[in-house]
Amino acid sequence: IILLVLWVCKKLLESFANFLVLTFLDVVSVPKTNENFRLIYDVKGRFNVHRITPEEAKFKLLKVRKVFTSPKGVPVAVTHDGRTIRYPDPLISANDTLKFDLAEKKVTDYVKFDTGNLVLVTGGHNIGRVGVVEKKEKHPGSFDIIHVKDSAGHSFATRVSNVFVIGKGTKSLVTLPKRKGVRSSALEDRNRRLGAVTVTEAK
Repeated sequence: IILLVLWVCKKLLESFANFLVLTFLDVVSVPKTNENFRLIYDVKGRFNVHRITPEEAKFKLLKVRKVFTSPKGVPVAVTHDGRTIRYPDPLISANDTLKFDLAEKKVTDYVKFDTGNLVLVTGGHNIGRVGVVEKKEKHPGSFDIIHVKDSAGHSFATRVSNVFVIGKGTKSLVTLPKRKGVRSSALEDRNRRLGAVTVTEAK
């Protein structure tokens, strides 16, 4: 029975090895067509396969989940995709973002989770929206809240755990999908569609 269980486990591992698990901000390269893509949320909260340049495909952004010292005294940073970064910069803390070189397998830069920096919402009702951090609120015993304003001047609030820093100031480190993380109202979407139909009919 033990041998049978081991054989089944081996076959399962072999079958799972054929699957590639992709996460938020992962880079997918297609060598045959020389195309590169990044997985990123659109303003409606859907995964968008966004085309990027070969230069941008060389790195990935990682959100720091926690920073701690291992039992052997080694400082470690754990990121959102499960990576363990040994000996990170002492100034790096939880919720900061690391710029990770995929070829060299090392951190080349980092962005602090501070007011004035650009963030992308990765959870909650505002998923997919992009804006600048205006202020942070601490609520002991509850969820910490962050206030964000997008490029259209719309302000919204979400939990700190729901945001991912993607740029220093208003400049994003990665290119964004079509609407640049600005969510339109239902009326604005309707007017945009009607405008597109009118232009098509005029042609």
